[in-house]
Amino acid sequence: MKVVGINGSARKGGNTAEMIKRVFAQLEAEGIETEMIELSGKKMRGCIACYKCFENKDRRCAVNNDFMNECIAAMDAADGIILGSPTYFANISTEMKALVDRSGMVGRANDDMFARKVGAGVVSSRRGGSIQAFNALNAFFFIEQMIVPGSRYWNQARGMEKGDVLADAEGMETMDVLGSNMAWLMKKLEK
Repeated sequence: MKVVGINGSARKGGNTAEMIKRVFAQLEAEGIETEMIELSGKKMRGCIACYKCFENKDRRCAVNNDFMNECIAAMDAADGIILGSPTYFANISTEMKALVDRSGMVGRANDDMFARKVGAGVVSSRRGGSIQAFNALNAFFFIEQMIVPGSRYWNQARGMEKGDVLADAEGMETMDVLGSNMAWLMKKLEK
């Protein structure tokens, strides 16, 4: 089994990446392979509503001049998907929004290719607005018919500078429980 974690932060290796790595530690302890994809510095744009993915049905976005199809292929190959985003003005980053919109459209166009995969969102914030960002990620999982494990709190942690989230004890405990619950769920679904 494999989980891909996509970090939608503009800062490579920042707080959102630390949160994903914390979830990964629990997954890896349960024998689940993990892979991190960082969107920082990658060329990504939103969906242009060409609907070619519904014609082509090749599990790819027809716009092929950016990093999107690499992400979609990794999501398609994985059993579980973690989407992580910092909170920007009470929502997900533009890079993550582009991923959600385009991979979501490709998923729907290709017989719901993400259905019944396990999905979890994690959100970092300086102070507030993270619930709306968390809801945006969960909306993607639900419309794609994915199965979403819970944790002991909403999957968020606070921090501004790189590494600050590591001092958020409750946020890190939430990531640990999320990783444990995600591993448990994936193993149950594998049977």
